[in-house]
Amino acid sequence: MRAVVQHRYGGTEVLGLEEVPAPTRSPGTGEVLVRVGAAAVDRGTVHVMNGLPLMARPAFGLRRPSPRWRTPGRDLAGTVEAVGPGVVGWATGDPVHGTADGSLAELVVTSAGRIAHPPEGLSTVEAAALPISGLTAYQAVRDAGVAPGQRVLVVGSSGGVGHLAVQCAVAAGATVTAVCGPGGADLARSLGAAHVLDRTHDTIDAEGVRYDVVLDIMSNRRRRDLRRVLAERGTLVCIGTQGGRFTDGVHRSAAAALLSPFVRHRLVMHVSKELGTDLAELDTLVAAGAVRPVIDATYPLERAADAIDHVASGRARGKVVVTLDAAA
Repeated sequence: MRAVVQHRYGGTEVLGLEEVPAPTRSPGTGEVLVRVGAAAVDRGTVHVMNGLPLMARPAFGLRRPSPRWRTPGRDLAGTVEAVGPGVVGWATGDPVHGTADGSLAELVVTSAGRIAHPPEGLSTVEAAALPISGLTAYQAVRDAGVAPGQRVLVVGSSGGVGHLAVQCAVAAGATVTAVCGPGGADLARSLGAAHVLDRTHDTIDAEGVRYDVVLDIMSNRRRRDLRRVLAERGTLVCIGTQGGRFTDGVHRSAAAALLSPFVRHRLVMHVSKELGTDLAELDTLVAAGAVRPVIDATYPLERAADAIDHVASGRARGKVVVTLDAAA
């Protein structure tokens, strides 16, 4: 079977499309074998490829990617090829989406706990775009307790996680202000944002209001500036970070969480969980028309490196997806 493979850390020059052995074993207990039709790319794919931050090397592989991480990608959508013992609710031929280790490959084995039945009417490409970014957005909004009537500020609203977070917060009944670059305003409004701030010239407090929840996605803004716009008992959720080869800014989010017990605000370092049950909950919002992934670009498997470069550039608005099936 074909798969994207990397044998060392670096930029996309380390990636190659290779013929590798297909999974030879049957799915184990609680597992399914999936034929991948499409696989989305997220920032985590870039981190594993680069081997950064350095603090993650013990997990990825100290000098080169360990076998688990040699094929990049986690999001997937496709069809079930085989079902392992103890798996219920799944049969060969069922459409599926979810996460797996090394999803940029034609066949992958993954846990039944990491997958869900995609909603009807969702294309394979759209279904592949939801799991990682959608779970991050949905869990962050849910766990922050976003409720009807609240004001929510989404910093980084046009990216893979951000555009879904805007929709999830609107679906929860909040009034959303989106912070994005000058090219993302129309997208943010189309997703339900009531107000838009242009990060190139608007200050974070330009509206002159206090927010019940601030979702800070992959920004390098100072925490004290974000806290300044929070309501008295507001919540700041740190989703991804930037800065530095060793921690890539993770220390800043961790420091905020450690500070939380000692201040009036709730400061959260968000770590998403790859749970099929949560993906199924998100899918109900998709089925109801409240959430829909925006596809910025698609690439064939032969151009997976271009897809990863596009995500790494920070220019993507919505999701970038690699197709493995021409019909996807």
